[in-house]
Amino acid sequence: MKRLCCAAALLIAGSLSALAVEKSQTIVYINGAKYYIHTVQPGETLYSLSKVYQVGEQVIVENNPSIADGLKAAGNIKIPVVADVSPQPVPEKKLRKTFDRHVVSQGETLYAISRRYEVPVQTLIADNPELDPTQLHPGDRLLIRRREIGTEDAAGTQAQWEEYRDKLNSVSGDSVAYHIVNPGETFYSLSHRFGITEEELGRLNGGLRAADLKAGAMIRIPGEARTEVAEQPAAEIQPPQEQVPQLDFRALSASEPLKAALLLPLTTGNEPNANFVEFYQGFLLGLDSVKTRYGRSVDLTLYNTGRSAERVREIVGSDAFVDTRLIVGPVYEEELYPAIRFGEEYGVPVVSPLAHDTRLNSDALFRMAPDPTRKYAKVADLIGSGKRVTLIYAESTDHEFEREIFSLLGSREYERYNYKYVHPSARLANSPADLSPLLENDDDNVFVIMADNEVDVDRILAALASADTNLTARGRTAPRYTVLGNARWNRYNNLDRTMFFKNRVVFVSTYHAKRDAEVVTAFDSAYLQAFGSLPSLYSYRGYDAAMIFCPAMYNDIEYDLEDRRYTPLQTTYLFDREEGSETHANRNWMRVNYHPDFTITIE
Repeated sequence: MKRLCCAAALLIAGSLSALAVEKSQTIVYINGAKYYIHTVQPGETLYSLSKVYQVGEQVIVENNPSIADGLKAAGNIKIPVVADVSPQPVPEKKLRKTFDRHVVSQGETLYAISRRYEVPVQTLIADNPELDPTQLHPGDRLLIRRREIGTEDAAGTQAQWEEYRDKLNSVSGDSVAYHIVNPGETFYSLSHRFGITEEELGRLNGGLRAADLKAGAMIRIPGEARTEVAEQPAAEIQPPQEQVPQLDFRALSASEPLKAALLLPLTTGNEPNANFVEFYQGFLLGLDSVKTRYGRSVDLTLYNTGRSAERVREIVGSDAFVDTRLIVGPVYEEELYPAIRFGEEYGVPVVSPLAHDTRLNSDALFRMAPDPTRKYAKVADLIGSGKRVTLIYAESTDHEFEREIFSLLGSREYERYNYKYVHPSARLANSPADLSPLLENDDDNVFVIMADNEVDVDRILAALASADTNLTARGRTAPRYTVLGNARWNRYNNLDRTMFFKNRVVFVSTYHAKRDAEVVTAFDSAYLQAFGSLPSLYSYRGYDAAMIFCPAMYNDIEYDLEDRRYTPLQTTYLFDREEGSETHANRNWMRVNYHPDFTITIE
């Protein structure tokens, strides 16, 4: 009887211990998996934790090797989230009544979304349990609880975001740590600060690109840097609203010479960089055309920056640089700061010829690369009212393109088709390789091919063209369809380009120079004669930079080049101020349309 009483007492004590454990409401993502972050309280045991969180004691130990010798009060541990096998779906009507929906744009962070709607970070995380707060992607859809909008200030948002980072760092192990990006920090500065290359930093963060790094982003860094992050207090994430100097550029008179500086990283370390040599060569041909067409001679000085901000400071601080009236380059963001400061002090325009980085805000800065947020503006009509949109998938998916398309579609309805190649000799009825069913309708169809494999793209384009031909041959009215293409297809060497014409492919591209166009042929011939090789896209962009900005220094610079169209070869540039910024950015993407009569039109 005493044994039974003791056993019962132990059972009751264990149950009470389990009941006393308060389940954590903090859930984080680590390497794609979800974990509770639990702060151990005095008296809690592995047994009591396992009962509350419904996981085995050994699972808790395996995920927290440091507790093998016992739990420590006030310590944080991570416990895997066990998915509910039968979650209750929320009715769509209730969702619409309770939440607004937000579609994530390129580079947008949870911090920025919290500040935009003034909704607590904790609320966003709780209402969107399937999204990793540290790795949002363009096209992700977030629920925004309406009754919480306007309830959180900047200080509260920052405190919650830092608390989330601290929770992650308390359980993330020795290999990685988490850091909140401060204003002014760049891929270059962060990689140097934490002792890794920019490529390693990108890989550590799932392929994050330098152009998408924003203040407020939570990124992964090497684990050994955890102490440095903890000791350095986080800066205020919202950058101060500094006064950006307003500049009035003065056009040169006809008799004044133009002294221009070209700042390029011709070498990195001791290695030459052929791309920027080609840019320089294209720029030289541009100067020849400036002299021939406009009668302007330009005094050009070429500087090798070596991709060093310190070297750029030396260049712009030298006595020889004082009379410079136009700066083209530097190429990389970390080099641009000293050049921009010079431009603001002396009223000199600074041209960023290749990169688009929205973190730099200056009235002196002109960006030639088009604004990524405007990429698909010219093809919005393709998915407009009355269009039937079908996304065609294969075995592998170009996820970056997929995110871009989802961002373009927003809440627009679409259909999905899974293509699978089957050899013609083995095809049966209703084969997934036969795309005829996609064309057997009277709608205006738009097909988007999500495959990232050259062979799959080629096969799908061929299957669409074949289906089109077969239906027409059977007396059917020619189906109406367009393929919205992925500009990355242009990198493929073995695609049958005739399929672009047969399928009425439309591309959105940063640059277009078709070599059979008369103006491009003439440039290619001059380039080949001067330098003994065919030009690259770097050569074309160098030519464009010279042809746009050198003549503009005698007239259009007084108007910041706004309301002007520039088409040196085949690519058109339209400059305007970025929204909420003083920077002058090219806002024009090129829409390239392939037609069945084997002609190409450009918009």
